[in-house]
Amino acid sequence: MRLSFFLVLFVSLNALAQQRSDVFSGLNSPYDERNPVLSPDGNTLFFTIAGHPQNIDGVRDPGDIWLSRKTSTGWSAPVHAGTVINNRAYNAVAGFSPDGKQLFLHGHYASGNSPARSQGIAVARATPEGWSRPENITIPYFLNKSNIISGSISADNTVFVFSAEGYGTYGVEDIYVSVKQAGQWTEPRNLGNVINSQFQELSPSLSADNSTLYFSSNGRKGIGSFDVYRAVRLDDSWTHWSQPENLGPAINTPGRDLFYRIAGPTGEALYTSTTSSEGYGDLRLYQPTNDQPLLIDSTMFAAAPREESIDGEIFQPQNDGIPDDEDVFRVYGKIADSRSGEAIAAQITFEGPDHAFPVTATAEGYRLTLPVGDYRIRIEARGYVSSLEKLDSKTLELRDLELNYTLQPVAVGTTVNLKNVLFAQSRTDILPESFAELDLVVDFMNNNPGVRIELMGHTDVRGVHADNVRLSQQRVDKVREYLISKGIDGKRITGKGYGGTRPIASNDTEESRRLNRRVEFVIRRL
Repeated sequence: MRLSFFLVLFVSLNALAQQRSDVFSGLNSPYDERNPVLSPDGNTLFFTIAGHPQNIDGVRDPGDIWLSRKTSTGWSAPVHAGTVINNRAYNAVAGFSPDGKQLFLHGHYASGNSPARSQGIAVARATPEGWSRPENITIPYFLNKSNIISGSISADNTVFVFSAEGYGTYGVEDIYVSVKQAGQWTEPRNLGNVINSQFQELSPSLSADNSTLYFSSNGRKGIGSFDVYRAVRLDDSWTHWSQPENLGPAINTPGRDLFYRIAGPTGEALYTSTTSSEGYGDLRLYQPTNDQPLLIDSTMFAAAPREESIDGEIFQPQNDGIPDDEDVFRVYGKIADSRSGEAIAAQITFEGPDHAFPVTATAEGYRLTLPVGDYRIRIEARGYVSSLEKLDSKTLELRDLELNYTLQPVAVGTTVNLKNVLFAQSRTDILPESFAELDLVVDFMNNNPGVRIELMGHTDVRGVHADNVRLSQQRVDKVREYLISKGIDGKRITGKGYGGTRPIASNDTEESRRLNRRVEFVIRRL
């Protein structure tokens, strides 16, 4: 990798910061950018975008490969990498041959755009017309029961490290290795319990000399839900490692930091982070001499920032002629698409103990005057997953309250946290206050008859791991039973309990542990 590439990159970023051009729509988008990989000549950046409407399967597509090319002024706008290396499955680059003429890809390929039933990796070769159709590579006994796919080919193309949920894993996704010997790939080997925990270990990569492993984990006390770690290989067995070291706040954030890969001779690295990205990954570049990682496009490639509060005189706080001693308050705000940030039309209903107060939000927002009290807030829009919020206005001192909400689009892969679904402590009994949100799920399923979902149950880490998995599975089963009792076809609902293996917050305080005790559903099919 040439250092001159990174010098050009930084010069390009600085130049574009001074002179923005509307030609650049931004490398980072409202969608989910993942798995950045730089070509060996430093001229092309490959990455995966999930849920993009121009993917092979549109917004339902779990991820297609896109690319951006280095220009004299920076980076070109991303373009879809085409139908040869993309299909309706999750597509991502695992690495390159040193000369850049072989492109290694995650997954196996079938004819057309249909995903192959087999698993593993494939290779496409450079031709004058572009990449050849990928050829499937056989790795004996390769198995990944998880829908999360990540890993990388070493620089010398002799080692494949990847994450998978297979037989004999310590928790959920573990890191495995397969080595190419005498032209054949070996059976995958688990890297052992120094690297792998009872939680998730994802997106492994290796240094150029194959001696240092980089990976992300939520199974250690880090800064965020997923932090990047490194460990040194102590012998040739691939099972003896130094204790993993957190890369620290220069890389890791309170969000999810993943896909870390060395991309330069002095420690430059590409990775993704969800911090400041609406919960979806953005591409980032780390340069060791900088205190802060650079967002690949930062603001110099992006469209003008969107306002987060409603503009326009009509939506500014006003008196409305209501005397100050009246026991009322005013709410205003907007509803936005969680991915794009664009304001959308929605129906909002403030449900009090005695009356319901509906209001329609337009692209400009909404405004409503309400009696002080407790409210459940239903937010609904066509093409989006409905949401249920709570508000106790009796504790508020403000007379004018801005309430902005986001809705998640109905798309494959969308994950919804049922934060108001509660259970009796250490039991499977659903508490009555949960029924309103469960009924919202019933309405969602009835309004979207083609949707199939997977329920996922989670606990915190206290107690015995096996007991936590059993409890979370039993709670998932209870939720499924409730939905079926309301007329939803059981074939549309699957479920799995994960215990405490997939935390979204630390387990150090009761407040953060409460966030980890949750039931979610993910849309699997439309």
